Amino acid sequence: MTQINKNTGSEVEQVGKKERERGPGAMRVIVPLQGVVQGRGGVVLGSIIPCVLFYFLQLYLRRNRSSPPEPPPAESESQARSSQRIQRTLSRSPSRPVFVSSRAAHMSDREDSRYYLGWKAYNDDPYDAEINPHGVIQMGLAENQLSLDLIEDWLESHPDALSWGGAHNMPLSIRGIAGYQDSYGMPALRTAMAGFMGDVMKASFDPSQLILTAGATSAIEILGFCLAEPGNAFLVPTPYYPGFDRDIKWRTGVDLVPVPCRSTDNFNVTITALERAFNQTKKRGTAVRALLISNPSNPAGNTLDSNMLTMLLEFAREKNIHLICDEIYAGSVYDSPEFTSIAKVLESGEFDKSRVHIIYGTSKDLGLAGFRVGALYSYNDKVLKAAKKFARFCSVSSLTQRLLIAIISDTQFIQNYMSEHQRRLGERFSVIREGLKKAGIKCAKSNGGLYCWVEMANLMPSFNQKGEHKLWERLLSEAKINVTPGSACHCIEPGWFRVCFATLTDHDTIVALQRILEFSKRCKPYPQ
Repeated sequence: MTQINKNTGSEVEQVGKKERERGPGAMRVIVPLQGVVQGRGGVVLGSIIPCVLFYFLQLYLRRNRSSPPEPPPAESESQARSSQRIQRTLSRSPSRPVFVSSRAAHMSDREDSRYYLGWKAYNDDPYDAEINPHGVIQMGLAENQLSLDLIEDWLESHPDALSWGGAHNMPLSIRGIAGYQDSYGMPALRTAMAGFMGDVMKASFDPSQLILTAGATSAIEILGFCLAEPGNAFLVPTPYYPGFDRDIKWRTGVDLVPVPCRSTDNFNVTITALERAFNQTKKRGTAVRALLISNPSNPAGNTLDSNMLTMLLEFAREKNIHLICDEIYAGSVYDSPEFTSIAKVLESGEFDKSRVHIIYGTSKDLGLAGFRVGALYSYNDKVLKAAKKFARFCSVSSLTQRLLIAIISDTQFIQNYMSEHQRRLGERFSVIREGLKKAGIKCAKSNGGLYCWVEMANLMPSFNQKGEHKLWERLLSEAKINVTPGSACHCIEPGWFRVCFATLTDHDTIVALQRILEFSKRCKPYPQ
């Protein structure tokens, strides 16, 4: 016994010594209880039984132990790289605003004039005799709806113009409209348009000098690109159409120099005013490249006679600048004197035609604003060649061109239409003038356009631009009438407004005039 204990102690010491030599991280194999019972039980009690018990203990634990979770599938190399990129992206600091051009920033930050703000007010609360009788009545948009029923009647009597069967020997087939066309207009439409303009303006036009664009806006912008460098200027007699500030300036970079016209001259431009504006612009170091006029005037509604047009041609020749004539209301002259086109004046004398350009379209006289068909007629070969290429960005759809060819090629219908259209305009102008007269508002002398130029200075709280803006705001908010203030047209005299009358029905016209009358009675007159 003593020998056994000594041997056991010696073995323990040797085992401990070996464990210390292996170190703490080495693997150990343990046979349970063997050293405790080996002395008396022999091999069975000391070795076999403990091993059997240990085996059954392991089997029990293995059956009742929960299986470990399966490891996630290994990511592919591409997935690992993608995950790393996402983690790097998410860990970055907050992103900065993405770049936009200075042009976009300038246009988006620009404050709209009251001309466009009035449109927004109308769109937010549009008048409707049945659905919204207390909404805003639109009298700030020169849109022609007076004679649309005549166009509707023609379409009903010519169903072939809208069918796939064809119109006037020009089939409206998929092959006729789906292919590429000349970007500056189909030859057939340019020929038809030249004839239509000749009937309206009583002058001759060559189809080869005609460029068709998506609206007159595009036509006049093309001239901005062709006639001037960014920073150059056009002289424009005031009051002028508020849309020119967008149509010409925004993308071309051409500046517009207002040439003040006064009520004492019925807002007709004078050579004296032109000379002063030209010289002052030149002194500022800005080159003047063109004179832009509207005939009939928008918004004053008066027309220029042949003598004035001749003087303007001479002025352009003397200053070596171009002359742009916007004649989009040529067929909307309803009273004497008759309209005189610059093309007619050029036929009557020896002039330098290469500096003359005419703007026209179908939106006003025919009331087809949604067709987006404008016309640029130029006597300058270089301008024509460049304009054909610019027209690539503003061409008219083939379907629209086919339909318009059918309408304006019917010369008998066009003659009847223009006659009735002008009669209706004159009749509506008389109704508006008399209704405003009852409210103490006078109209300037005019004979053309879809609007009248009226003076409301006696209703302003003060005789200045601030007073004009205040009156416009009250008309919009109280009377629920949208008109265009003269300041939006760069008019030098406060208190003038453009009132459009061709968008309204007869009933709506009466409602609008009644609102203006009631509003005028509530206004405290400004002492004259």
